[in-house]
Amino acid sequence: MPIPQTSSQAFAAYNEIKQRIFMGEFTPGMRLREIEVAALLDMGRTPVREALKRIQDEGLLRHEPGRGMVVATMDQQEVGELYAMREVLESAAAAMAAQHATDAEIANMQAILDEGDTDPVALNLRFHDAIYSAAHNRHLIRSLRSLTDTTYLLGRSTLSSKARAKVAMKEHSDIVDAIRSRDPDRAAAAARHHIHQALLERLKMLRQRG
Repeated sequence: MPIPQTSSQAFAAYNEIKQRIFMGEFTPGMRLREIEVAALLDMGRTPVREALKRIQDEGLLRHEPGRGMVVATMDQQEVGELYAMREVLESAAAAMAAQHATDAEIANMQAILDEGDTDPVALNLRFHDAIYSAAHNRHLIRSLRSLTDTTYLLGRSTLSSKARAKVAMKEHSDIVDAIRSRDPDRAAAAARHHIHQALLERLKMLRQRG
């Protein structure tokens, strides 16, 4: 059954709005008026309304009294909650990867790390996505990618710090070593440590910004 045109447009609007949030064009706290977004995207208001509602359901947008739809902001407690969930899910993904990853998937993780740190942010995303895929659990993958999307609301990556990026590379290597050794417990512990260190860097960034 063909997708109705309005649904096709709503999907296009959904992707475009999310991309603008990820790229920092729509910043946290920014008001998104349906009519203005529709004009910006050169689309009708109905597909834009559907897209905004879907993104709100995902937590990237919030409805504020008197303002309407705004890009979500996160306070320190919400940041802690986000990273706490990442520790749980990232450690589970690493443990599952240690159990289920193919040799080719492990080789791919190592190849990503061997590319170096010319673009640590992009490399980090690809590396973690490789672990998610190697876990071979679609529900876990969906949950982790949703958390990754939410992380974009925090702005500048923790890996923008050269010192943190260097340490993170070592943490990534520890995770791969544990997965290659088929040691789920060590893989989970390495992933948990990695995310906890990222949280500490994020909290430092928030203190400096505050």
